[in-house]
Amino acid sequence: MHSFLSRRRFLETSAGFGGSIITCSMPLNRSANAAAARIEAPIVEEVTIHEITDNANDIFLKNFEGPGLKVTRPIGVGGEQGLTLESEWGLAMHVESRIGTDRRRYLLDFGFTPDVYANNLALLKIDVGQVDALIISHGHYDHIGGLIGFLEANRSKMRKEMHLYTGGEDDFCARFSPRPDGSFVNFGFPLDRQKLKSLEIQTVLSEAPIVMEGHGFTTGAVPRITFEHFPAGFVKYGQTNGLGCDTSAYQNHHFTAAEVAGKPIPDEHWHEHATCFRLGDRGLVVISSCGHAGIINTLKRAQEVSGVQKIYALVGGFHLAPVPDDYLKKVMAELKTFDLEHVMPMHCSGQNFVDLAKQEIPEKLVLCGTGSSFTFTA
Repeated sequence: MHSFLSRRRFLETSAGFGGSIITCSMPLNRSANAAAARIEAPIVEEVTIHEITDNANDIFLKNFEGPGLKVTRPIGVGGEQGLTLESEWGLAMHVESRIGTDRRRYLLDFGFTPDVYANNLALLKIDVGQVDALIISHGHYDHIGGLIGFLEANRSKMRKEMHLYTGGEDDFCARFSPRPDGSFVNFGFPLDRQKLKSLEIQTVLSEAPIVMEGHGFTTGAVPRITFEHFPAGFVKYGQTNGLGCDTSAYQNHHFTAAEVAGKPIPDEHWHEHATCFRLGDRGLVVISSCGHAGIINTLKRAQEVSGVQKIYALVGGFHLAPVPDDYLKKVMAELKTFDLEHVMPMHCSGQNFVDLAKQEIPEKLVLCGTGSSFTFTA
């Protein structure tokens, strides 16, 4: 599959409008002499990440406050109403940033089901009318499953102009899980661009790094430059009845006959991106929602596009649950070279990673769960 990456010859820099779609492209496989993609990362004074949905919620986790970080746990949320926060296989976050008195609020990923998402939004008292933008990290259903149902129920309460930042056309592809007999079952449903358009959502297909609403930025597509490599699930390129990904929207990518034959192939998640904030002099807060591109690749990409070398915190899903021990230890060894202050594993990071982190970097590890809130200050 690495030859697939080398065939992706994206345009250097371009942007255009087409209906409700904004596109930005970049070269994924740059030569050693090619100019690095760079953005001017805004400097924020505060970032708060609130877990709307994660795999679990441990009610015995404690609040914590130290230099630059305050952690608040959801003690008793909804109890007086006879309700509780719900957890499921998936991830969803509310992210708020501040520069002086200027604030931006983002919804990042939407969990697996709209019912769980709606329940937790209400109990956490998140005001969707204050949301400035939406972000999806990649096209897996455990990150996009709650989106359309949420929008159908809440679009009228939200600001008129609303961007949905994505990593690219890949997010609209149909995805599948393999059965033991070699057949495939749908992994949810493809994201419906016509439904998004009818709900007046402007979809930003950003293969390039891009500043979002003047505060945060995305890494854009993450080049695979380290040993990290693990396809997750299967993907089918092409469209059926208007659903799926449009191969003509991949700029200069040359698909092979096998890739467009209509059969599921291993999914490399080429357009998965990370959401980042430059937190004063402390460095970058990098949110890797699932990390299919590899968390080391992702951190290096965040450094490259921002020009900021210090990584203050790595937050989100690292997709290390299914990897063998030797691979996990190699990732940990590389992770320690970044000298992060905080490592905050969610969702697909894996108990194996948490256990190893307790041994190798206990002073950096912050446990997470549905409803937890993390406030970083410069």
